[in-house]
Amino acid sequence: MTTGSTDRLAVLIDAENVPAKHVVEIFEEVATLGEASLRRIYGDFSGDTPQGWSAEKLAKYAIVPHQQFANTTRKNAGDIALVIDAMDILHSGRFDGFVLVSSDSDFTRLASRIREQGLSVFGIGEEKAPWAFKAACNRYISIENIKKDEPQAASDAKGKNLAPIKEINHASQLIRNVVLKSAEPDGWAELGWLGNQLLKNYPSFDTRSYGFGRLSDLVRATGKFEEAGVNGGLKIRPKDR
Repeated sequence: MTTGSTDRLAVLIDAENVPAKHVVEIFEEVATLGEASLRRIYGDFSGDTPQGWSAEKLAKYAIVPHQQFANTTRKNAGDIALVIDAMDILHSGRFDGFVLVSSDSDFTRLASRIREQGLSVFGIGEEKAPWAFKAACNRYISIENIKKDEPQAASDAKGKNLAPIKEINHASQLIRNVVLKSAEPDGWAELGWLGNQLLKNYPSFDTRSYGFGRLSDLVRATGKFEEAGVNGGLKIRPKDR
């Protein structure tokens, strides 16, 4: 989410881990977070293009390839190069945050180190990524929620996507966990506060995972929360509190 000034982001892609067929969706998502001022990809491009990252595709999206020869089998020199460059970029002081495009748990410590420096870290990768990596990011975005390689499911008037990847009861429990921590009288929680706290507690939380574009629609769909409108806003609390 961008604010008054657009954050400058360094986008670092693990070519061996993320398919190139999702490049459009990846950069569309990055655009909602800030400006992709730096775009680099790491891998061995000397033979077959890893995961479809062809020269044409890299040129089209102004992605700078960093060739890393696989000197030893079963070792990913690209990962090491990505981490080294990330630290150089971090200490340059020219960027407001990083986007690590990978599902690889090897980048968990890198994400943590960047956050220790006070910068934001966004992860983009597959839903199956280890929780440790997801938790190390300020926000983790699943490719399954943004990919367009299959026809989009029809949406109803409430913005409901008919192809969720997680059960709605799971969302209900996460929302309840956060709402119960509200300090407001009678257990009410403002929707804006709820959205911020959900991402702080669960970096991979995304309403799209449950088939909805908006948090308010997801909350209503669970059927487990009361609603109250206050000054044009919305507050909720569990029905069974």
